[in-house]
Amino acid sequence: MTLQLMLPAAAAGTFTLGGNLRVNRMGYGAMRITGPGVWGPPADKQAALATLRKAIESGVNLIDTADSYGPATSEELIAEALYPYPADLVIATKGGWERPGPNQWTHNASPRHLTEALEGSLKRLRLDRIDVYQLHAPDNVISFEASVEALARLRDQGKIRHVGLSNVTREHVQRARKIVPIVSVQNRYSFADRESDFIVDYCEDNGIAFLPWAPLGQARAAHDAIAQVADQLKATSLQVALAWLLKRSKVILPIPGTTSVKHLEENIASASLELPQAAYEKLSGANPPYTSLRD
Repeated sequence: MTLQLMLPAAAAGTFTLGGNLRVNRMGYGAMRITGPGVWGPPADKQAALATLRKAIESGVNLIDTADSYGPATSEELIAEALYPYPADLVIATKGGWERPGPNQWTHNASPRHLTEALEGSLKRLRLDRIDVYQLHAPDNVISFEASVEALARLRDQGKIRHVGLSNVTREHVQRARKIVPIVSVQNRYSFADRESDFIVDYCEDNGIAFLPWAPLGQARAAHDAIAQVADQLKATSLQVALAWLLKRSKVILPIPGTTSVKHLEENIASASLELPQAAYEKLSGANPPYTSLRD
């Protein structure tokens, strides 16, 4: 057994992206290392850098980010904290959204913008190739096929190793796979937000990673259920929510984010939290109506 396999983030096992990128299933999402409204620098830059470094020390070897986080801030901090990168580190980033201001997100998945966004990410991350580059969201005024074809061309040019999708339907995934292999899907999903259930099942059937964002989802309407389970297991609600995701499917790679080393350690500890079947089923029954987290 290697040292890497004994680290906390490895406790839930591994998943191989695209057949050649083996990662520990507990990852790290780097959206929160920006300022309020996912805009500008963090209030405590040193804490953000320390959290990134602690993630790696704890065995995390999958970091998810996007050019729109900041914008640019998240990618810049990742490079500042971790470059030169560990040989096994996989950085997944995204393009297809623009940011006019705090808490504001506008679509732009045109081939031209995606090409420019990728070049910007390569420069900020100090990379020659992005391991996993994800379309951040389909654009309502741009052909979805045109967006995916642009990423396929960039992959053919060697600037992208693998292509992923975010905020998509199962139909989107199926359409994209006719153009280029898809190794990951990133959607909002949790024990209390099951809109993507069919997509998780599809990913499992096809060996595609599923990266859930907002792991507590609609927990405001399900606090009683998760609080009871957390109390029984002497864990936090978020730890239980992450344990549910890990138990839901072997293709799920949670990517909880934080700028606190303490919270990071708590999140990663959930990789070894054993969720009893009865508790899993109880939480699986908590499924409030969908409400957007971006409004």
